[in-house]
Amino acid sequence: MDIVILEHGEKPIYEQLFEQVTAQILSGKLPAGFCLPSMRTLAADLSISIITVKKAYEMLEAAGLIYTRAGKGCFVAEHGTKKLDDKKFALASEQLKKDLLYYKNLRLTRAELIEMIKAEWEDND
Repeated sequence: MDIVILEHGEKPIYEQLFEQVTAQILSGKLPAGFCLPSMRTLAADLSISIITVKKAYEMLEAAGLIYTRAGKGCFVAEHGTKKLDDKKFALASEQLKKDLLYYKNLRLTRAELIEMIKAEWEDND
C-alpha cells in the first residue's frame, strides 16, 4: 500500500488516506481480501494519529470498500468489476459536482473548462 500524506495539504489527513486507499482499491492495486495494515501500524508508519487512521478506515467501511473482522483486521471487500466501476463513477461524480461549483463561481465557461481539462490530462500522461 503506497500512501503519501501532505501534512500541510488542503485536505485533512483522514481524507487524504481515504482517497488514496479508495483509488488503490478501485484500480485493483489492492485486491479483494487484501489485509490492510493495522491502525496502529499504519499510524506509526505515516507518523499520524491512530484516531486519524480509524476515521479513514470507518469511512472506507461505510463506503463498502472494506470490512472488519474482530481480532483479525480490516480487509478489502469483494466487488465485481461492475460494482467497482459504479463506485468509481459515483465518487468521481460527487467530486465533480463540488469542483463544478467552484469553476462556475470563477465564471469559467464550459469550453474553457474542457480545454483546461484536456491540457492537464495531456500534461499528466
